[in-house]
Amino acid sequence: MDRFVMTLNRHIIEQERLYPHATGAFTALLTDIALAAKIISYHVNKAGLVDILGKSGTTNVFGEEQEKLDVFAHEIMVRSLVHGGKLCALASEESDGLIPIPENIPKGKYVCLFDPLDGSSNIDVNVSIGTIFSIYRRVTSGDGPGTLEDLLQPGYKQVCAGYVIYGSSTMLVYTTGTGVHGFTLDPSYGEFVLSHPNIKIPTKGKIYSVNESYFDYWDEGVKNYVRWAKRAVPSDGRPMNSRYIGSLVADFHRNLLKGGIFLYPGDNKSPDRKQGKLRLLYEANPMAFIVEQAGGKASDGFRRILDIQPTELNQRTPLIIGSKEDVEIAEEFIQGKRSE
Repeated sequence: MDRFVMTLNRHIIEQERLYPHATGAFTALLTDIALAAKIISYHVNKAGLVDILGKSGTTNVFGEEQEKLDVFAHEIMVRSLVHGGKLCALASEESDGLIPIPENIPKGKYVCLFDPLDGSSNIDVNVSIGTIFSIYRRVTSGDGPGTLEDLLQPGYKQVCAGYVIYGSSTMLVYTTGTGVHGFTLDPSYGEFVLSHPNIKIPTKGKIYSVNESYFDYWDEGVKNYVRWAKRAVPSDGRPMNSRYIGSLVADFHRNLLKGGIFLYPGDNKSPDRKQGKLRLLYEANPMAFIVEQAGGKASDGFRRILDIQPTELNQRTPLIIGSKEDVEIAEEFIQGKRSE
């Protein structure tokens, strides 16, 4: 390998050197996540050739029918993380409750929450999907098993968040609170190589991403914002463009690099959708940490996402995330401060 190539492992190690008391545990944890991502990427890329497409015949904790690939990715993440001795507990969007560390495994000082395969219903049509992860330090004392208290922390306490997008190439994007960096999996090396250092989201974008099929069920503030976006005149004299993939990782990744806003508001189609569909701990918090580190903003329309105190693992939240000016304009409409 070229000695000037900056791999993910090398980058993590160099970052850890900035902290004299670092033990290497955090480096090992991110290395385990990267390994899981490589395995998932390999199987995603051959999904049409093997029997891992379609429904699994089981449902997750939210009552949603699981895809075979969801279950596979969940198992890979758990197997990669649970035996490393760096975690005291973990939780997955595809699992009900806390996932304990086996008794014979040392308990570490971190917890990890993850969505093993976001947007997996799109795999059959070859649309980009992804893995989202979030890491916190444990808050309970001692070296015993972790508890729900360790997992139910507000997003501003994250020590690391990231996602992997499986598309035309596989890319891992992460932050530890000192900027956002992107690494592309190079098949010739079998390594994630730094391709997007110090990512910064444009302050104002030209793209809005939202599922407009729910328009009739939104609160008036959300409707007013989308109406405004359709006729707003950015610097080039054109309204904002609508681009909605239906895969959070894919929509977010595009907007992170090009600028724009992603919205998944609550709606009135049914009582359980008032808080939207996205999960605070598994999706909103890690993406919010990333976007803020890149200079953007994340809100539920009224509050900063990272300030919300979770009360349950399965908690849902509306999410408005992206370029800072775009999110602030959307908040003004949602809060009733603008109506034009």
